[in-house]
Amino acid sequence: MDMSSPKPTVLRDYDPRYDPLVAPNPGRGTDYAPTYWVATAGAPPADDGPIAGDVDADVVIVGSGFTGLATALFLAREHGIRATVLEANRAVWGCTSRNGGQGQNASGRLYRSQWIARWGKEVALKLDAEIRAGFQTFKDLVAEFPECEPQPGGHLYIAHRAKKMAFLHHEAKVMREVFGYDTRILSADELRQRYVDDAEGFGAMHEPDGIGVHPLKLAFGYLRQARALGVKLHPASPVIGFETRQGVHHLRTPGGTVRARAVGFATGGYTSNGLHPSLDSKIMPILSNSLVTRPLTEQELAATRFRTTEVITDTRTLRFYYRKLPDNRVQIGSRSSITGADAPNPVHMAKLVEGLHRKFPALRGVGIDYSWWGWVDVSHDMMPRITQPDPAQSVFYALGYGGNGVSFSAHAGRRMAQRIAGKADRAFELPIYDSALEYPNVMNLVRSRAFAPFRRFGQRALYHWYHLRDERL
Repeated sequence: MDMSSPKPTVLRDYDPRYDPLVAPNPGRGTDYAPTYWVATAGAPPADDGPIAGDVDADVVIVGSGFTGLATALFLAREHGIRATVLEANRAVWGCTSRNGGQGQNASGRLYRSQWIARWGKEVALKLDAEIRAGFQTFKDLVAEFPECEPQPGGHLYIAHRAKKMAFLHHEAKVMREVFGYDTRILSADELRQRYVDDAEGFGAMHEPDGIGVHPLKLAFGYLRQARALGVKLHPASPVIGFETRQGVHHLRTPGGTVRARAVGFATGGYTSNGLHPSLDSKIMPILSNSLVTRPLTEQELAATRFRTTEVITDTRTLRFYYRKLPDNRVQIGSRSSITGADAPNPVHMAKLVEGLHRKFPALRGVGIDYSWWGWVDVSHDMMPRITQPDPAQSVFYALGYGGNGVSFSAHAGRRMAQRIAGKADRAFELPIYDSALEYPNVMNLVRSRAFAPFRRFGQRALYHWYHLRDERL
């Protein structure tokens, strides 16, 4: 098998102001964002070059991040289907090369107590079984690609205010008594002595499941394995037109049209309006900032008591997520700008640096070696969808992880592959599989593509309210 790239991609400069809510597409052949993961992953694996002429394919996957590559990998492994993956820019260009590398036993942003409140205990238990199966899928793939530098051990959920401990006590009780997890509450002193000295920490909930990974090295592993099984990946091939004629989907790219019997969209926070009618205005792209420090000295590690390498989040609505990396750097991320146009404004990264210093005063003055931002796909009800929105159309998508896609994307890809292959499963009766992404029925006009940017006014108001509630009330 020829694993070389027949036509090298001509790279264009990375655009730090790209905004999926207003841009027609994410570019063509654009270079990576300047992330720590890109700087340390090594050279990208070989690909199949941009589309150059009309092509027939059995299945097309749009997007080459975790979800798209996992879908292609499982289509090949479990169903004998060799997909063609179309990527607008470089392989693994979007969410997967910009996240925090935190794999948790979760999907979406709702807690298990909220599952019970929304769907009842019976459905919540079934959903939990599916999410657990998803975490196992992720663990199995991580074990296949040890080069992704896995850091297992669990997840620390740290109370950033004293009053948040009541919430953590309640969640820990629900997880223990309803779902059977070995979830523990840590006092502030136990947190500092055994795990980390977060100056904002008033205690924590410890979950046994959690793995930190180098996300780009893991995705490169997916890509190598998928291509070894016959998957084709074409970078610099954005979908700029979509038409279905007599049951055949025609995906137009700058280099030619790809014809396929089925299409799976895995474009995450980089889903542009106009890509396909089933995707228009179905997610709200939210920016998240991230930074990585220089390697800490032994004295700095002692001062912060960073004894754990587990993944960590705090209890803010606009949460901080952070951890110590294998080379003793600290990675931390949180909210960013409202719009892409404002993303390079240094005030947003300054707020993240301030958050790092509040948590770890000993790190004031420590150099920041890498900083970047990326788009997160948030659904209106804070849960993902892996579905076929129109049963009459062989079009599928897996979207809406809300920042919890590092681990569940593996299983989402497996399930989307199963759906594309026409295999039934009782799991597809669960809420994340049996309904399409929708926005609340407020006004059809506001939900339309033309009015999508105006949702930013509401987002700005919500951010102010979240900050007030997280820090003052």
